[in-house]
Amino acid sequence: MHWMILFIVGCCLAINLDASAAQAGLACSSCHYQGGSASGRSVRSSQAGGCVACHQGHERIFDHAMGQRTGEKQFVQRSYGKFDSGFWDKNCNSCHLKGCLDCHGEKGQAKPSVAVCQKCHNGYYTGWDYSGRAPREDNMRYQRGIVVNGATFLKMLPDVHYSAGMTCGACHSMKSLAEGKKSSKGCRDCHNPDMKVLEHRIPAHLQQLECYACHSAWAPQEYGTFFLRFRDQRLKYDFDLIPGPSLEYLRSAYLKKQDAPPLGINSRGKVSPIRPMFIAYYTDIMTAKNNGPENILLAAEWRAYFPHTVQRGSVTCEGCHDNPTRFLFEPESRRVYNLKKDGMGLESFWLQKGQRVSNGSFMDAARYLRMSSKSPAYTKAYVEKWKTFLDRVGK
Repeated sequence: MHWMILFIVGCCLAINLDASAAQAGLACSSCHYQGGSASGRSVRSSQAGGCVACHQGHERIFDHAMGQRTGEKQFVQRSYGKFDSGFWDKNCNSCHLKGCLDCHGEKGQAKPSVAVCQKCHNGYYTGWDYSGRAPREDNMRYQRGIVVNGATFLKMLPDVHYSAGMTCGACHSMKSLAEGKKSSKGCRDCHNPDMKVLEHRIPAHLQQLECYACHSAWAPQEYGTFFLRFRDQRLKYDFDLIPGPSLEYLRSAYLKKQDAPPLGINSRGKVSPIRPMFIAYYTDIMTAKNNGPENILLAAEWRAYFPHTVQRGSVTCEGCHDNPTRFLFEPESRRVYNLKKDGMGLESFWLQKGQRVSNGSFMDAARYLRMSSKSPAYTKAYVEKWKTFLDRVGK
């Protein structure tokens, strides 16, 4: 008798659910869909799956960067792919969007938190910096402290928006991502420049600079990205590096920094932070012993980008106007790293020669010279800036 009651109740529930779905114009398979056939639930591998029945247009997100990774694939083809055609599958195919549940939880109903976004947007890539995290050095002896998603990090100053409790979705809406845009809001959609601030009263700053060229307090930077290839797995233990996704490779860096980022010109023609992504080197450990490829420079490419490390205030005037290294015009007198002696194929990481910006350009020398000249207007602004510092000390 009990089983009969349960059966009848179950049938009634199913009928009611079917009736509700029918009234809404949805078949069961609208939500419970997998690869062309009905199944228990929507899954990651089916991209938008049944979600698109209601959230129309959002499936287009899989046509863009987070799903396709076209730019990264093209980079691998013209760099590491020259030596290993399988490099992408071995090292780069783990963190790409495959379905709605990747971000929206197992039930597909949760709005992504910052922590969810940072499962992929971590390490050297934009995302970690928003909450004040920078990558540590790659050797295992530096892997200490707090662990998040299996990785340790250096504690840095978080973005003011993060400190205010804003999630990634505040500026990166689903609509904008589905349209292939990087964001749904720009700085001036929420902020009007305060003309009481000296820097805002200089027309060239507002007209020619991205806001975050001045307001990015720091940025993670990786100079010299090495992928070491091991045909003999036993040789890996001598290097004591963080294990990666590939059994055949280990990754390391020549230098990591966390200071104010270099500056260049982005695709909008504005001064913007830039970072090396990547100055890529390849070494085949097994064959290097027999005069095979070792420290082979495959690419030296930079990208203009937005470090998510916004703070009130900015660097002092000389942080840009008297800082040639920041624009990749490093004078030999200031050079610390001698890359030629290390067989690195470049004279300096902070010289434009032999390098390029893939989505913009470096600032040309003539423009930098004009910018760094000590005109009367510059001298006047410089004195006013320092007076504000002295006034604060006096208070």
